[in-house]
Amino acid sequence: MRISEIYSSRQEINFHFEDTDIHGFCKQKAQKFIETLISGENIALGQIQFIFCTDDYLLEINKRYLDHHTYTDIITFDYTEELNSLSGDIFISFDRVKENAKKYQQCILTELHRVMAHGVLHLAGYKDKTPAQKQTMRQKEDYYLSLL
Repeated sequence: MRISEIYSSRQEINFHFEDTDIHGFCKQKAQKFIETLISGENIALGQIQFIFCTDDYLLEINKRYLDHHTYTDIITFDYTEELNSLSGDIFISFDRVKENAKKYQQCILTELHRVMAHGVLHLAGYKDKTPAQKQTMRQKEDYYLSLL
């Protein structure tokens, strides 16, 4: 069973917190941000679950489902079934977000929105394996962050 099936089956964006609390996080603002991104990419919203968690929680997901034994800031599972519609689970380590915000001298919530956008852009088909793909992904992230 997919995590998205546990929470809901409607077309929507949901936010879940596993052993973490994000001070100042506004669900309405985040939802509007993601809806703007999806609209800007000319794609319909299916169902997107954001699961905010700790490093250890995400490490276990990484080991269990991807056989990777490293910490990461985000893992995106794409469950899109309909053409031109986005559905998936996006796991985000808030521990990594805080660390990256400090490292890159960014506001924590700005960095969080960047990582959220990154996950949705992956669902929209963007990759980040090559330097050119990474540059395109960063430009998209920057553009949508500028609309906040």
